[in-house]
Amino acid sequence: MHRVKKVKICETKEGIWKSCVTVKMTAVDDLSDSTEVVEMEDVPSQFFVEKHSWEGLRDIIHCSRKYSGMIANKAPHDFQFVQKKDDNAPHSHRLYYLGMPYGSRENSLLYSEIPKKIRKEALLVLSWKQMLDHFQATPHQGAYSREEELLRERKRLGAFGITSYDYHTQTGLFLFQASNSLFYCRDGGNNGLIQSAPVKPVEIKTQSSGTRMDPKICPGNPDFIAFINNNDLWIANIKTGEEKRLTYCHKGVDNVKEDPKSAGVATFVIQEEFDRFTGYWWNPSAEEDSSGVKTVYLLYEEVDETEVEIIHVPSPALEERKADAYRYPRTGSKNPQATLKLAEIKTDHQGRIVSMQDKELVVPFTSLFPGTEYIARVGWTSDGKYGWAVLLDRSQRKLQLVLLPPSLFIPVSDDPAQRQASLEGVPANAQPYIVYEETTDIWINVHDTFYSFIQTSDEEFSFIWINETKTGYSHLYKITSLLQPSCAKWTEDYQHIEGQFKCTIKEEVALTSGEWEVLARHGSKIWVNEITKLVYFQGTRDTPLEHHLYVVSYDSPGDVVRLTKPGFSHSCSVSQNFDFFVSHYSNVSTPPCVHVYKLTSSEGDSFHTAPEVWASMMESPGCPGDYNPPEIFDFPSKSGFRLYGMVYKPHNLQPGRKHPTVLFVYGGPQMQLVNNSFKGMKYLRLNTLASLGYAVVVIDGRGSCQRGLEFEGALKNKMGQVEIEDQVEGLQYVADKFNFVDLSRVAIHGWSYGGFLSLMGLIQRPNVFKLAIAGAPVTVWMAYDTGYTERYMDVPENNQQGYEEGSVALHVDKLPSEPNRLLILHGFLDENVHFFHTNFLVSQIIRAGKPYQLQVYPNERHSIRCPESGEHYEIMLLHFLQQYL
Repeated sequence: MHRVKKVKICETKEGIWKSCVTVKMTAVDDLSDSTEVVEMEDVPSQFFVEKHSWEGLRDIIHCSRKYSGMIANKAPHDFQFVQKKDDNAPHSHRLYYLGMPYGSRENSLLYSEIPKKIRKEALLVLSWKQMLDHFQATPHQGAYSREEELLRERKRLGAFGITSYDYHTQTGLFLFQASNSLFYCRDGGNNGLIQSAPVKPVEIKTQSSGTRMDPKICPGNPDFIAFINNNDLWIANIKTGEEKRLTYCHKGVDNVKEDPKSAGVATFVIQEEFDRFTGYWWNPSAEEDSSGVKTVYLLYEEVDETEVEIIHVPSPALEERKADAYRYPRTGSKNPQATLKLAEIKTDHQGRIVSMQDKELVVPFTSLFPGTEYIARVGWTSDGKYGWAVLLDRSQRKLQLVLLPPSLFIPVSDDPAQRQASLEGVPANAQPYIVYEETTDIWINVHDTFYSFIQTSDEEFSFIWINETKTGYSHLYKITSLLQPSCAKWTEDYQHIEGQFKCTIKEEVALTSGEWEVLARHGSKIWVNEITKLVYFQGTRDTPLEHHLYVVSYDSPGDVVRLTKPGFSHSCSVSQNFDFFVSHYSNVSTPPCVHVYKLTSSEGDSFHTAPEVWASMMESPGCPGDYNPPEIFDFPSKSGFRLYGMVYKPHNLQPGRKHPTVLFVYGGPQMQLVNNSFKGMKYLRLNTLASLGYAVVVIDGRGSCQRGLEFEGALKNKMGQVEIEDQVEGLQYVADKFNFVDLSRVAIHGWSYGGFLSLMGLIQRPNVFKLAIAGAPVTVWMAYDTGYTERYMDVPENNQQGYEEGSVALHVDKLPSEPNRLLILHGFLDENVHFFHTNFLVSQIIRAGKPYQLQVYPNERHSIRCPESGEHYEIMLLHFLQQYL
């Protein structure tokens, strides 16, 4: 029997909004499209947001942005513990990190001293000390090169100054990129020399033109560094100033079409969709012969983008009326062709380069690993014996973890006789090993967790890995593979045999289990203590709303012990000696704190460690006076999953008054909006909306991450077809739970995937959403990139219906015909979700005769970076809402 419920959404069959009445209707779904009026009732009192002038809204935004600027990017990060050698020193460690000191607007290289003893009765607050002497790290007026600007976009970097650094533990060498150049300095190291005053960084001079990118110290010979310049690999000796170009892939032609190759550089899709931002990897060790000649190896990716489509995006220099050309593989089209190569560098006892040799695989990469489309991760085993790579097929449903010995590479040569001689010289046991393989019907989420143990036998290889496909949740496994010989014959007419290099798994032990996740994406790390046989990791074992640091034994797995305090969400970094860890933590009502904890264990029981608060690096700055934290809620959805959401209550709540409501949405894969962490910096505008009298609702529906592969995989082949159901169901739950939500006045707003869903909400449920404000939306999936789109939607020929159903630009006829219900915002220079998406959508809207409003940001890419643009966007959002909601 149907229930009779009161419904706050009223739309006549002509589609005209009537917000002055409430109807009773018979329905199973309270937000159904039914318009059958059963009974008219008195109008509940509606709350109307005070209307401000544009200047008034600007003042409101100025105030909110002033606070967010106080805490945004201020917290220290990228920690490096260095233990002091002097037993008589009062401090046990020096902790290096990047941070933004009070009064500064740029990230700098800083340090703090960790004392050996503390007074237990008072919390010690560590001072932040400048490591660099009067150093300006940001280029003049923030004038980054095109390469740096695009990398900042891919990494979603908002901070200026030093944004990353490389450190060599033995020598105390720091290397970093700043002010459009490379610099180094020294502090610490095995000699124990700790500087007591700021040091003057040394600029690494160069003879090359262009911007040097992605600098790394050579671990086996730290006098040498490598870097990328003009899409090729270079090395330099920081002692002698010697500089050499290693690869000659790029011609340096100012024409993308005629210069398609690169070496050591991650392509757009690999950076944007696989979170890999480098294309070369130093071997951690060096070989030295009796005469003092050192040999070091550098594994790198060579890419040929000849067959990748070229697209044009307006140049930032608009007055020149130019367009920037990019290689951009649209879904269903050709991807770049990638291979792995090896550079062998020999130096004499004085550190001079004796020889450099470029080496390639014994047979082409495509012959060795047929079916591989993406080289997702690369590195070296801890002893430097093997290079390793994570390979994915195009569908991203098959993964292979392979080992590559340096002996599998031979000198590059165009001389057939010389090449044949090199092939004959390859050792008989030189071959790749596929030590692990995964397959799934959903998709594989690439992660950053691979820890290799030192081999104790040539026949076995042990490592720690994260697998999500086995149980549907990301968990830790200790795996031992048998390195079986394949008897492959390396000849010019080599023929691949399926399964030829696949190793037998001798042992696979689950270290963690359950319906929760070990955090494995977006740079999450594990820390392995081989002495105590413990592995430290971050996960969601207690609740999907909080990240915690845990420890488990990999020798005798069983108990999983939480090391961080509940009620907060933590991001941690563990010291190399496993005696300290740093936690950056917060909850919805507490802005971030950063504390240092000492790990102490009872004698003979290293597992049950008791963390002790040792010192504070940053205390919570406190909330602004008008900040009201959101309330987190959860409910069982019709899909069978429990969904989580949060609501910002209007600050001026009055009994019986109904408030206009904003549904803030992302809704796509790899993102979790609802958790128990402070929602200040990025989402402070949601609090601003609440302070003006709006109710703000955020819901993580199916497709969002950290809830298991089945939950995220609900979007498989049907993006845009399931998300709005969850959002609407959550909206109804909030309306039932809180009596201040006015369901006749709901706006949906989001950016990127959230912009796509904002449009989809207005198309699919115009009776639910009065307004849609869509930022940088994907409007036709055929125009988005291969790596992302095909992972979730397959290639277009296999899922034509899914592509059509999920492309909002093909459904504009379902948009409402009333004006002032749709606002689209987009950066004109967007090289990720190209402005083409909005251009095509608008042309379709015009053809269908539907109303819309458009706000273009001429100098912005996918993320709004210019403060003036960000301010304008926020004012525009408030103005549109107050005028039309």
